[in-house]
Amino acid sequence: MENQFLIQNAQCLEREYAWLLEFISVRMQVYFDPALAAELALPPAPDLSTDPAAYAQFVRHYNTTPAERLVILLALAPHIKPHLLDLFFLKNKLSERGYTEFGGLYGQQQGGFLPTGETAMFVLAADNLAERLPFLSLFSEQHYFFLHNILKIESNAPREPFLSGTLTPSLEFLANFTSATGEYRPKFSAQFPARRVETPLTKDDLVLDAYALEEIYEIQVWLEHQKVLLQDWNLERRIKRGYRALFYGPPGTGKTMTAALLGKLTKREVYKIDLSQVVSKYIGETEKNLANIFDQAESGNWILFFDEADALFGRRSLSKDAKDRYANQEVAYLLQRIEEFSGVAILATNFKGNIDDAFTRRFQAMVYFPMPNFDQRLRLWEESFSGLPLADGFNWENIAQKYELSGGSIINVLRHCALAAVQRQPPVVTEEDVHKGVRRELRKEGKSGM
Repeated sequence: MENQFLIQNAQCLEREYAWLLEFISVRMQVYFDPALAAELALPPAPDLSTDPAAYAQFVRHYNTTPAERLVILLALAPHIKPHLLDLFFLKNKLSERGYTEFGGLYGQQQGGFLPTGETAMFVLAADNLAERLPFLSLFSEQHYFFLHNILKIESNAPREPFLSGTLTPSLEFLANFTSATGEYRPKFSAQFPARRVETPLTKDDLVLDAYALEEIYEIQVWLEHQKVLLQDWNLERRIKRGYRALFYGPPGTGKTMTAALLGKLTKREVYKIDLSQVVSKYIGETEKNLANIFDQAESGNWILFFDEADALFGRRSLSKDAKDRYANQEVAYLLQRIEEFSGVAILATNFKGNIDDAFTRRFQAMVYFPMPNFDQRLRLWEESFSGLPLADGFNWENIAQKYELSGGSIINVLRHCALAAVQRQPPVVTEEDVHKGVRRELRKEGKSGM
């Protein structure tokens, strides 16, 4: 099945690139010899109306125009058929350099021709200004190329002409037609400082008070019915598209797990961004890296979970100098992107008091994750250890009463006990294993053993 997926796409794209090659060839011949215009006609786009390939389905879904298809094929060419663009390696005999009108760049590692916005404009309209100007809308922020993270023009030289930037497809879009599954899941890197988070747990495993559960359920309802609320009920005139929530409380109380569970319940991927690492490791590129995450999140309908939110949104009184604030423009940029984000953005912090009041007013929900009370701790102990062989005489009530631990710390104790038990015969967990594991957790937190 996976092989068939790739075969169908390969066959479809072969037809498309044969069309692109003929189109460029005719365009160049007429450009250099206008008299040929009467003899040579630009070839029509292939008919994809019944083609089962994923690429053809994309063309039909967006009702893609021939001009849009040409731009897409140019953007994908360096990744699929790089040699096809060798047509542009012509040298102007008068200037002894490449033709300016062809645009194009040379990669640092790839020896082929990298198309730019100017390349696309030449293919679409040559030097006919009346035809070129309308095609500029293909690269606007209102076009679905940009809105759905399909392709864009990227440039590292802001003072140079916009069309001199590289015509770049998103990795997600590229994977739609080149991977065996048609899916793309970005990996953590300097350019993508986010990690996908998942949980095997269910809603029944969420141990929180009734008020917190109610607020979390409201976020779930928003995720499931946002389209109805905003479009069918026409509330988008009064309510912003996205949903912003603040999760706060001590470490290990379930903030990350809850975000992952919301994704699982609503069939959305959840990506976690540790802001303390972003601003410390990638300072100077924070805006660019976060833009990459937001662009993919918009098109993929992800939930974004920002951990250590006070790294960017902390109270200004906590700053020692301008550098400690990691540049005010980065704060402003992230705040703007979060407010414009059409999905759910969750910011997490261990201490609500560290978040500047100017930011907290922008959240639709603020969910407190406290340390579990006795009844919650008892449930956490019993459910966490339910699958392990236990020695006789366990008194979970005494353990839950004696130790005020978070759910995360209890899981760490569980790991310690399992490792201790698996080494002995018979392999059972003793109450002493639990006490020893608790003492280790308390020492980690700078507390004395009990």
